[in-house]
Amino acid sequence: MVITGRRPAPLEAVAAATGAVALAGDAGSAADVAAAVAVASERFGGLDVVVANAGGSPPSPVLETDDAAWQAALHGNLTTAFVTCRESLPSLLERQGAIVIVSSLAGHFAGPGVVGYTTAKHALVGLTKSMARDYGPRGVRVNAVSPAWVRTPMADRAMEAVGNLHGVDRDGAYALATSQVPLRRHGEPEEVATICLFLATPDSALLMGAVLIADGGAHIVDLPTLALDGARGVQAY
Repeated sequence: MVITGRRPAPLEAVAAATGAVALAGDAGSAADVAAAVAVASERFGGLDVVVANAGGSPPSPVLETDDAAWQAALHGNLTTAFVTCRESLPSLLERQGAIVIVSSLAGHFAGPGVVGYTTAKHALVGLTKSMARDYGPRGVRVNAVSPAWVRTPMADRAMEAVGNLHGVDRDGAYALATSQVPLRRHGEPEEVATICLFLATPDSALLMGAVLIADGGAHIVDLPTLALDGARGVQAY
């Protein structure tokens, strides 16, 4: 396995824990991705699976998002996946491989004040479907996973903001953020990783262009009916 990203320290930590080959680079740079593909081809004979998982950007609504922030959000969340897949596809086509795109629940719904992130994550769903349509007939499977709150350093920072707003600690913030989620909890990185593994292996051989929403059921909640929770014998609209 070859892993790449812009920050060497986290890469080295993951490599030490997993035995992966760490190669620092920008997933949105064609040259950097081509270098990673070359290393994978040299070490392992080619590519069988590509997971595009870069993302994150400072939050802001449209009127507070300048051109630089907009471009940064698109680059970090969308261009990285597009370039990584484009540079990897020749090898994946040779080996009939698989692509897993990591989008977000923000790829289906809109949070407050995160226009760049939301727009890019929606676009990842379109990228997934487009590549599935174009390269499925040539043997490359392309699917996506859309997680909601997962306990990661990035989510921890968001929870600190939630906690400051509501006067609770980080665990309380996670509990508050998932209080209306049917599963009543956030996810763990390992849980999302198992879904990515499923999409990367023949166990999901019939899935093509699918987007698996990993959110504990958040997307099934009908917001206008939250006021009816606990009521009996009431039919909503």
